[in-house]
Amino acid sequence: MLTKDQIARRIAKEIKNGQYINLGIGIPTLVANYIPDHLEVVLQSENGLLGIGPFPTEDEVDADLINAGKQTITMVKGSALFSSAESFGMIRGGHIHLTILGAMEVSENGDIANWKIPGKMVKGMGGAMDLVSSADNIIVAMQHCSKEGGSKLLKQCHLPITGMKCVKKIITDLAVLEVLPEGGFKLLERAPGTSVEEIKEKTEGKLVVKGEVPEMQLD
Repeated sequence: MLTKDQIARRIAKEIKNGQYINLGIGIPTLVANYIPDHLEVVLQSENGLLGIGPFPTEDEVDADLINAGKQTITMVKGSALFSSAESFGMIRGGHIHLTILGAMEVSENGDIANWKIPGKMVKGMGGAMDLVSSADNIIVAMQHCSKEGGSKLLKQCHLPITGMKCVKKIITDLAVLEVLPEGGFKLLERAPGTSVEEIKEKTEGKLVVKGEVPEMQLD
């Protein structure tokens, strides 16, 4: 199974030149460390940052510069700081090309649940509901199964839903999957050393497998 950093590295391969990208809390924030040098993209955070760089070294840490997950970050040349109201205006105005979010559950028709677990303390919805209703492309970064071993790729979500029929692609520690327009998870790639049979066993929702499924390329 992939580590969180390896999931982030694989997601970075989905990024295209010139995109404005929002990175959600958790695994998605790690993507900033793996964006290829030849790409010019702008990372945005809903707390009012535009132009986020990789995570800082100990010498670079500035406690006044944090992302939406309250992690310290760096800023690249030409970056901007502004109010969260302006940041949400950018999100709601449809100016984000790609949103990368974590999730607790995703259903086979592209619903996502990522903001609340009843009875547990969670940080809250943040900008997730605005992001899933406004972005053109939504990629989910998540563990394939819960700590208890249950699948997080479901026929339908059990937790409160953040957005409906919005997820386009999911990258987990086991696989890369596309959410099909007619419903179902199409298996595109499998993690090194992971079999199609194992992915089938750990996916509750409809899994579509066509032909040979290649291993992920992480380099």
